[in-house]
Amino acid sequence: MTPSEISQLAAVAALSVVAGICFGQARPEASTGAGVSAAAAQPFALRPPQFTAEQVSRGKAAYAASCAACHGPQLQGNGPNPPLVGAAFGERWHGLTPDGLYGYIAGQMPLSAPGSLDPKLYADVATYIFQANGLKPGTVAFTPQSEAGAETPMLGPIKKDAVYTAAMAAQQSRLSALTPVTDEMLRRPPPGDWLIWRGNYAGLGYSALHQIDRHNAHSLQLAWSWTLPQSANEITPLVHDGLIFIKSGNVVEAFDGATGEQLWKYVRRYAPWMHDGRTEIVKNLAVYGHLLYVPFLDGHLLALDDRSGKVVWDHPLVTPAEAASRLPGIMDSSDAQHFLMVADGGPLVAAGEVIVGLAGCSNDYRGGCFIVGLNSQTGQEDWRFNTIARPGQPGGDSWNGEPVDQRFGGSVWLSGSYDPQLNLVYFGIGQTYKLTTLLPRRPGANNDALYTDSTVALDPKTGRLVWHYQHFPGDVWDLDWAFEQMLVDLPVGSGTRKLVVTAGKIGVFDALERANGQYAFSHDMGLQNIVTAIDPRTGRKSIDYKMLPKPGGPGEMFGNGVCPYARDEPATAYDPSTHIMYVPVLDDSCPDPRHEFDGRFGRLEAFDLVSGKRVWMQRHRAPEISSVLVTGGGVVFDGSLDRNFRASDAASGQVLWQVRLNNAPKAAPITYTSSGRQYVAVVTGGEFENLPRPSMIPESVSPDSATTLWVFALPER
Repeated sequence: MTPSEISQLAAVAALSVVAGICFGQARPEASTGAGVSAAAAQPFALRPPQFTAEQVSRGKAAYAASCAACHGPQLQGNGPNPPLVGAAFGERWHGLTPDGLYGYIAGQMPLSAPGSLDPKLYADVATYIFQANGLKPGTVAFTPQSEAGAETPMLGPIKKDAVYTAAMAAQQSRLSALTPVTDEMLRRPPPGDWLIWRGNYAGLGYSALHQIDRHNAHSLQLAWSWTLPQSANEITPLVHDGLIFIKSGNVVEAFDGATGEQLWKYVRRYAPWMHDGRTEIVKNLAVYGHLLYVPFLDGHLLALDDRSGKVVWDHPLVTPAEAASRLPGIMDSSDAQHFLMVADGGPLVAAGEVIVGLAGCSNDYRGGCFIVGLNSQTGQEDWRFNTIARPGQPGGDSWNGEPVDQRFGGSVWLSGSYDPQLNLVYFGIGQTYKLTTLLPRRPGANNDALYTDSTVALDPKTGRLVWHYQHFPGDVWDLDWAFEQMLVDLPVGSGTRKLVVTAGKIGVFDALERANGQYAFSHDMGLQNIVTAIDPRTGRKSIDYKMLPKPGGPGEMFGNGVCPYARDEPATAYDPSTHIMYVPVLDDSCPDPRHEFDGRFGRLEAFDLVSGKRVWMQRHRAPEISSVLVTGGGVVFDGSLDRNFRASDAASGQVLWQVRLNNAPKAAPITYTSSGRQYVAVVTGGEFENLPRPSMIPESVSPDSATTLWVFALPER
């Protein structure tokens, strides 16, 4: 080594005691406070950081603007905020790599707005800290290599007292005790777990738990809460063995479901334009074995170890290069990354496959979206099903004679359902947005546009289409028959019909035989005006074609008086013991009012699926914003845009309990047990611009962010 290299290495060794963090490794256990071992310093010492004076200059300015208020203008520390320079820096922390320093401050700082700076500025701030601790700039810029997507490090003070040691041991014991999720658990989830988006493979939004019931629900109170990273919400937490797993924005966290203690945290670094996922929606995660499957806004699906948050595998569902090849007018993959499909609905694990549908295929994506099956252990793509039919396939001639590159849409907005006995997965597929593809209809052509507005039943191991049923052919009104697929066993005479039941935006529920897709019956909630009749044999819907939109005209999707929005993505719940369905409804959503309006936009309706008769109905001033949860205790939970979250009697609709939260519960409530106690959880916050709030309830205002996990329980005895 040259003298300068030796000097640099010595400075690096000094800086390697930086942050009490083994970045991307297990939480450090070494050190008794007498100093840091050479072994702790070695990983950093073997890879000294290179950086430039220009970076340091920018970093100094960024530090002054965003960091100095907490850590002092000279990095000397300020009260509880530790110094970032000198011996005290090294005494408090150990084992930090250059990339680790960048990864930590980029994921955690500033505390008031983590991740709010440009990634380049975070790198510059890191170089300012490098120089302050004795390292010398050179001619090569510091470019973090491996920390994008790495776990956020846990702080590890050198001097650990007995309380800290006991707490860490208890947390590790809690994580180590996690049992692997088996196929049998997914088929028959333990009552206290919430392992799948709507609670079970059937997608019912139902839990058999009954500790909280219609007699004591009025006593519900806050157990704990946690502020999550900002996102567009629609979140469903998962629960296993009393631990909660949740994703918001670019962060995945694990909590003790009884105490709210955070057990681990994973942060994925995004490109600057993604703003750390503040507009991101992921409705669902999935878990199998010890792997937690998580989709991200950058088009990747990751498998994390549910005991630590560490990445096991990382699979790109759609790459920028693939996006560029399918986006007209976009030739550069660096531009195409802004148009990646999204996995909003989240994954489903069935027959050892991780199955997820892609969405976001609007007027730009040639050939539409797809559903993909990945090997649960390796992330390898095993199959892909295109949601827009190709020539030569069933339905391939249903696109008005247009070639594949003029067929658009077919988004999969929600996770699927699964029947293990039939070994079939069921997904709903959205509409097309490109009206000019279907209108006007060419002589002799078919413009049904499969598989839009359809339920598809696929083999989970191969992706083979077993059957399909199109609920609304040739949809040019954005009616979007793409919602939850509920698998219900309905009594008929002395037997049982195994059905899949789903509805579109117009509030018409279709029931199909699960085995073959044969039409069974429909239930019209009476909120739409576009369907004039339904064929009782086939379910084919007759349309009032006076409402046909004019392509290119103003409001082409929703013109001519059509009333499509009886319901949207907030999911319905179904009680298998009573056969009652609970539907969140956006009432009076027509462009032109049909009747005198009383100022109430929200509606929760219960109807008997056997008889088709309404059981009860609640009317609310504010639109429904949450999915519905029904429990074995005879309680229904739902929430509205005015920030109210409520529990009602499932039999009568009487409101038993209501609380006003910090923001609207735009999510799916769940219930679970931890340490023998039943809890109800829901996430508040999100984006609400898709709802015409100013014209509906202008008196109700919610914060712009405030994404928060709320957990409620009965008082402890």
